[in-house]
Amino acid sequence: MSLQQIFGNRVRELRTARGFTQEDLAEKSGFFRTYISRVETGEANPTLTMIHALAGSLRVDVTDLFDTGPMPDLPVKKTRLSRGRVVK
Repeated sequence: MSLQQIFGNRVRELRTARGFTQEDLAEKSGFFRTYISRVETGEANPTLTMIHALAGSLRVDVTDLFDTGPMPDLPVKKTRLSRGRVVK
């Protein structure tokens, strides 16, 4: 399961706990219902601004969106860390 799917499951869990439909959450957050669906299925990778809007619409703290219990082992990509400059 990807991080996006784990996050999406948490959004769905909080949404249904509040009795909201995807349409309700979309209206409250200013997003399209199809985007909410994509978030919940892990097909979208929301920005920090969008995560903040989702949390506000669900009336939870941003950290509650990440309270999913123990994280599964995910594959680690080996990438060079950027220090804010391009090295050629």
